[in-house]
Amino acid sequence: MRGGGAAMARLAVTARAFSASASAAGGVAMVQGASRGIGLEFVRQLLRRSDEGRVVATCREPGNAAELQKLKEEHAPGRLAVLPLDVTDESTIEAAAASIQETHGSLDLLINSTGILSIPNVIQPETTLSKVQKSSLLLAYEVNAVGPILVIKHMWPLLKVGGRSETGRGFSLVANMSARVSSIGDNGLGGWHSYRASKTALNQLTKTVSVEFGRKDNIACILLHPGTVDTDLSRPFQRNVPKDKLFTREFSVQKLLSIIDSVKKSDNGKFFAWDGQEIPW
Repeated sequence: MRGGGAAMARLAVTARAFSASASAAGGVAMVQGASRGIGLEFVRQLLRRSDEGRVVATCREPGNAAELQKLKEEHAPGRLAVLPLDVTDESTIEAAAASIQETHGSLDLLINSTGILSIPNVIQPETTLSKVQKSSLLLAYEVNAVGPILVIKHMWPLLKVGGRSETGRGFSLVANMSARVSSIGDNGLGGWHSYRASKTALNQLTKTVSVEFGRKDNIACILLHPGTVDTDLSRPFQRNVPKDKLFTREFSVQKLLSIIDSVKKSDNGKFFAWDGQEIPW
């Protein structure tokens, strides 16, 4: 979430032009971490795309997810399902997978958007090594890295039989929300030890999964950096962000969906920024 400017621009190794298409409009899409922020906006925009696509939104407490419940009421029955899922409780991931199997039988798109950066009196981005705590490291790893990979693990059988023709892709896709600060090659500022390292771990786990999928499954995995987005996650750290670098949720998700729409099977295992630039590991 942090950084920018000329140094980061120089480190962007490639850029691709991604254009909007209808590939994410059909089929079944799951958004994990959907009760607010970027995840909620993914649900909104996916539902707007067509009258046929179905969306499964997961969050820890669906009963308290007022915006998701409102979206469910606004759309036709069956368009949006809201399921409980806590990435720190694997049994809830298994239960969500079983529910999707029973209702839909497959998944065409999985978006993992859960992320933790700060919680008052629990975890804060570290500004120096002396502030690093074991509890913060473990919590960040559990939510930002371990959780998303367990979600992929349990959704794998559904993704294997996804990628239907109406998506326009011909393969299933996993998109994990990472961050530019996870890049080791792009780390010129230091700090934020727990968040950086946990997102770097997510990158490695996603890359490793992508290699396995590339050998035997019709599934691709990519990592996405949404930019610095005006959400609860980034709000305490926006003071030094230039206005033109602080994105609305609508803008960021629109750009990310353009990448998701246009991604090719050969992009399996790659890490893209919101503008289509490939980010160095």
